[in-house]
Amino acid sequence: MPALISEIDPASDNFARNSAAMMALLDDVRLLEGRVRAYSERARPRFEGRGQLLPRDRINLLLDRGTPFVELSTLAGLGMHDDDGDEKPTGGGSITGIGIVSGVRCMISASDSGIKGGTSTPMGLKKKLRSQQIALENKLPTIALVESGGANLLYQSELFVEGGRTFANQARLSAAGIPQITVVHGSSTAGGAYVPGLSDYVVVVRDRAKIFLAGPPLLKSATGEIATDEELGGADLHASVAGTAEYIADDDAQAIAVARDVMAKLRWNDVLPLQTKPAYQEPLYGAEELLGVVPVDYAKPYDARELIARLVDGSNFLDFKAAFGVATVCGHASIQGHPCGIIGNNGPIDAQGSVKAAQFIQLCSQSGTPIIYLQNTTGYMVGRDAETGGIVKHGSKMIQAVANATVPQLTMMVGGSFGAGNYGMCGRSFDPRFIFAWPNYRISVMGGAQAEGVMRIVTEAKAEREGKEPDRSALDEMYNSIVSQIDGESTALYATARLWDDGIIDPADTRKALGMAISASLNKDFKETANGYLRL
Repeated sequence: MPALISEIDPASDNFARNSAAMMALLDDVRLLEGRVRAYSERARPRFEGRGQLLPRDRINLLLDRGTPFVELSTLAGLGMHDDDGDEKPTGGGSITGIGIVSGVRCMISASDSGIKGGTSTPMGLKKKLRSQQIALENKLPTIALVESGGANLLYQSELFVEGGRTFANQARLSAAGIPQITVVHGSSTAGGAYVPGLSDYVVVVRDRAKIFLAGPPLLKSATGEIATDEELGGADLHASVAGTAEYIADDDAQAIAVARDVMAKLRWNDVLPLQTKPAYQEPLYGAEELLGVVPVDYAKPYDARELIARLVDGSNFLDFKAAFGVATVCGHASIQGHPCGIIGNNGPIDAQGSVKAAQFIQLCSQSGTPIIYLQNTTGYMVGRDAETGGIVKHGSKMIQAVANATVPQLTMMVGGSFGAGNYGMCGRSFDPRFIFAWPNYRISVMGGAQAEGVMRIVTEAKAEREGKEPDRSALDEMYNSIVSQIDGESTALYATARLWDDGIIDPADTRKALGMAISASLNKDFKETANGYLRL
């Protein structure tokens, strides 16, 4: 397989400008993530006074020493609901991510009870649902560290119905044979009582865990009965009387040690498909160069192969139909020893690029090869020539292929994501196994300037038909408002707050993230393609 030779000079002024602009955006993300952690950290004296560990300390203790924790959706709900988007971002009131526990790759979730008691908001709920989806799709055992005041009742209308999906998902995980371990560090009440109730293994912390459907106030109000927290759902009750819990621990640390022991005894890795990963070479170019390869301005062109050269093993890339549909780059490579197909953008997706990508996706499905989308597209080509050339028909072939691919699909948002190009390059609505983002990416139906141009033409044409002179001042104000709104709603921070991705990452970590994602996706056998290869 030929190695890609970079034509970018890392010492150039242009590279330095790209890198500096990307770092500035990344610093903004890291600042906000730090504020989420700081918000929770303020509760440390209170937790220590109760003999408890903070949620992040619990996760650190749970993980195998020296192993990474890939945290997901760190800024869920940013600027929404009770998240001020500035000094007190909440991260959705929970911490979720993929980590190694007793040698087993797991989906880990923890109520961030240092922030508003770990109460759930609508975006926090979506974060939970997404973590369950990832666990089910990639056959990841789940470990939940629970201490939550339950749903934020101010948003009950947005939480109640959708919240039931978390319990349905637990039942589906169980049916799929995927282990679920829950450690109850504090309150897990009302609907939250079903979290341990639907788990396979439950560990409770003595004098701290509370599991009941109705607490003392509600019980007294509903039935007149008077009882204490411990009498209704304390740890000793659930371990020795109700039988909800399999294990009881004296404190947080001991409870986590028990959870680690349980995971070790399951020998989960023995039931997974055998993954053979040959020795591999690192790319010819350093990961830090990824910061300067892609311009922050999505309108500026670059060669996707420059990105690929810094991601794939040995920078080796077998270019598929290199001379056909040249604005769409397809080819075979490997990442950390895992074979994969890669699709990237060197401009708008035209009819030839659509046909080429659809063919490549089908071939990857036929050979059982995971597909990685490096998404940076202004969308499908428009114009008279494009329309008469069948862009709708051929673009539909690509969308059909993406929607029906039977292999794991992974998406990296590295630039623009506009119009139906988002769909054709496996955006969120097409359910990629994982979808990560760079801090520069933009996502919208179209850019603000394009939307303003459309509205200006339509509005002024309407006035002309009616024989009226348009109010230019009022129209300019309206157009500026449109640009401001769309541009504000297309940023990476706006998107990640709404879980349109699984988190914003450092571009230098892209290869690591993709390696983890491919490896996780291979935990579960995927369905073989139901139809043969069709030369489109």
